[in-house]
Amino acid sequence: MTDLLPLLFPGVTLQGIAILLLATFLGGLVRGFTGFGFAMVFMPLASLVLGPVAALGLIWVIDMPFALPIGFRAAKRAEWGEVIPLLIAATLTLPVGVALLTWLDQQTMRWILAVLVLAAVALMASGWRYHGKPGLPLSLGVGAASGLCNGLASIGGLPLAVFWLGAQRNDRHKTRANLQTYIGLSTVVSGTILTLKGIITVASALMALPLFAIYGIGLWLGTHAFGIASEQTFRRIAYLTIFLSALVSLPLWDGLIGR
Repeated sequence: MTDLLPLLFPGVTLQGIAILLLATFLGGLVRGFTGFGFAMVFMPLASLVLGPVAALGLIWVIDMPFALPIGFRAAKRAEWGEVIPLLIAATLTLPVGVALLTWLDQQTMRWILAVLVLAAVALMASGWRYHGKPGLPLSLGVGAASGLCNGLASIGGLPLAVFWLGAQRNDRHKTRANLQTYIGLSTVVSGTILTLKGIITVASALMALPLFAIYGIGLWLGTHAFGIASEQTFRRIAYLTIFLSALVSLPLWDGLIGR
């Protein structure tokens, strides 16, 4: 097995491979538990090892075989009146996010990624809520932000998590179904664009091979934990895991740990 590692992870150290394995498992756990959050955990950590562009291609390959069937199963419980406007707006802005990703340098991207995730977690954990049914302008605005974040770092679920977790009228089951349905649909759209841009490559596919099982285990454990956890526990675990992932990835610590 160790002989295969240099072929599957070219140029990546054993420490880097360990970080990818941990990020995949934790991301799968959060994704299974909440319906979102894989990229919010995985991208900050994977970017330390591979850089943001390669990490973006890798995360799509890992999540795609799971996102499509999960999204299909969740579709019958989703609120399509909210999902469709979000998806349309996100499709229009996703190429802009991809363009920014390939234009900005890695250090700047790492700062943007970490700050975006930390800001979103702070907003969600603050207890902020909005009342009433979201109107079309708000849905389109959130969708546009989601597409931009998806192109930048595959964290399109971040604005949606704030959007749906912040809705006082929604319960965790509806939030989870909306997120899973949206992520399944957006996976098809983003995969097409990322392949055309050369971000999803054969190297991404090879690197993902040993990570599929780790992700699947995390998803399974998270899904089963969801069935027994309280609403309060559901939110706290999601927020804490995402927060720690973004905090560890901050370029601020590079000089201290020789990264």
